[in-house]
Amino acid sequence: MQNIVTTLMKYMKQNFLLSILIFTLITACSPSNAADSHQSDSAILVSTTFLADITRNIAGDRLTVDSLLPLETDPHSYQPTPQDMAKIERSQLIIINGVGYESFLAALLENNRDHKIIIEASKNIAAGKDAEIDPHIWLDPNLVITYVENIRAALTEYDPKGAGVYQSNADAYTAQLKELDGWIKTEVEQIPAEKRLLVTNHEALGYFAKRYGFTITGSVIPSFSSNAAPSAQQMASLIDEIKKLGVSAIFLDSADNDTLAKQIANETGVTVISDLHLESLTEGPPAATYIDMMKHNVTRIVEALK
Repeated sequence: MQNIVTTLMKYMKQNFLLSILIFTLITACSPSNAADSHQSDSAILVSTTFLADITRNIAGDRLTVDSLLPLETDPHSYQPTPQDMAKIERSQLIIINGVGYESFLAALLENNRDHKIIIEASKNIAAGKDAEIDPHIWLDPNLVITYVENIRAALTEYDPKGAGVYQSNADAYTAQLKELDGWIKTEVEQIPAEKRLLVTNHEALGYFAKRYGFTITGSVIPSFSSNAAPSAQQMASLIDEIKKLGVSAIFLDSADNDTLAKQIANETGVTVISDLHLESLTEGPPAATYIDMMKHNVTRIVEALK
């Protein structure tokens, strides 16, 4: 071994650039540095952009957090790419919403469960409607506090040395979520109780409605996924309900196809609000963060109904 090192040192003196390369390779392969790089080089992979933002608020600068889905992407219609498979292969900790939301990831995650830690952010939250499960839990910020605790615990298990950082960040972000919850309640008070009626493109605002005193009148697509399609009878029933109750608006995510909503608007005279951001963040305003996203949605709903 000594002879090999001596030979390398002689050659390194003759070529300065090569010496830097050799030193870098030796350093990177040393046991101590390999251990230290666990936190700095390994990305925490998160399924969606809003969930990635929540996770970053807890991880701070200690861990790299990457979103599998791009900005302004509808998870219900997303098709995984080979690049997604590569991201999953590189990541040791994967955080998902859970309760069936990431159906597009099911096969990819199933093939990687043996050597991955997969955490459901919605763990311990009762989610359901009859036999179906509503995954849109994050649209109630009060329930996101449970997301924060689940994510904090996962990051602490993954990186025990960062436990204090994650706890402090989680406490600070929880305070922001409580403040957001109070702000939404104040904003919603501007809407008369009899006008707090929500019609959406698909069934996404159930938790939001329950928390803030709205009634879900119906949805254009009677499903938790925007990929489903209504029958003619379901469309006719919704139109009758809108007319009977005097509903004033239909609320759509910016990624939704608005064709059916516009047909209903032509028959009922309701306004179509098509710029909510319910399932993905945007690059910059109006939904650059989860909290920004919620404030934008609430502002648009209040403006339309008050």
